[in-house]
Amino acid sequence: MKAKAAVFMGTHKDFEVREFEITETPKGYGQMELIASGICGTDLHFHNGKLAIDPPTVIGHEFVGKITDLDEKEGEKYQLHVGDNVIADIAVPCGECILCKSGDDANCVNMQVTNGGSIDLAPYLYGGYAEVNYTPLSNLVKIPEGVDPTVAATFACPGPTAIHSFELAKKAGVDLANINVAVVQGLGPVGTFALMYLKSLGVKKVYAITAGNDTTRENIALTLGADKVFNLTREGTDAITETLRAENGGLGVDLCIECSGAPAAVAQGMDILRNRGVYLVPGQYSASGGVTIQPQLITFKALHIIGSSQYSMCDVRAYLDFLTEHTELYEKIRGLGTSFMVSEINEAIAYAKSAKNVKTLLVK
Repeated sequence: MKAKAAVFMGTHKDFEVREFEITETPKGYGQMELIASGICGTDLHFHNGKLAIDPPTVIGHEFVGKITDLDEKEGEKYQLHVGDNVIADIAVPCGECILCKSGDDANCVNMQVTNGGSIDLAPYLYGGYAEVNYTPLSNLVKIPEGVDPTVAATFACPGPTAIHSFELAKKAGVDLANINVAVVQGLGPVGTFALMYLKSLGVKKVYAITAGNDTTRENIALTLGADKVFNLTREGTDAITETLRAENGGLGVDLCIECSGAPAAVAQGMDILRNRGVYLVPGQYSASGGVTIQPQLITFKALHIIGSSQYSMCDVRAYLDFLTEHTELYEKIRGLGTSFMVSEINEAIAYAKSAKNVKTLLVK
């Protein structure tokens, strides 16, 4: 038996589709067959040369699949069985550093990853861009019976990413129940999920900011409940900033979450926040250049700026809890993804870069 995988060959190079033997499942691992695996913005950064990774390798870290093989006794430790649908979590914290010991393993300073294994050594298929995947049982999260695994795959990484930033805000003393006006910068996968999440919290006004001439994502945001979508290309930064500064009686917005990855967004995010406003920044996940900010705004407004780069297993579980509680969103979420076969990887990467949809998925 063999399985196809898309092999990353380097910056701006086409992926190679190769076949790998399906080998014996290593001790402590689960073998899964692909249901859907998302193309993440991080993967596009690899391909664009904004983040470094050594080729050739199978990248991808949003694998959702069905368990096809595992040691039953080992599986019992994690309440996992053959036939379970699962999300594979890439992060392997050390458990020993100061952050891990303080309960902040998402920011482990010795973080390892599950998809870093060599494609030259069995079982070969550690990454998400494959029809079969091998992941440690300790990094598999079971998808509840009532949750559609294809729906879960759409935001398997963006969902926990956004949720973790909100959880960090809570830990820093931010009461999300008191947020009246929130802004989402960027309507990619993280921004789209953040919009849904903020609406689920009952925030009175949720605005989004995007750019470009394709109105597809703007219309999607409106159907998901955005009170208004601002377009930087059509309206200009200054006009949008002035409008948002007028919120809360001229104080500005309560919370802004940066999900665009555009460095210039940070300056605007600081501008539109009120005094003691909260700025969540999970979106700046690549070396995309610098930007001039007005640091006195941090002082004069006493801004609360919270960075968030990774997420934990608990955030994946919180994401699945969100889906369990909001089945009314399933039909809308299904319409946000575009699927390609693993063998169509180069078409899928090009489509993901085009930003014509919210999420691009690989399927078997």
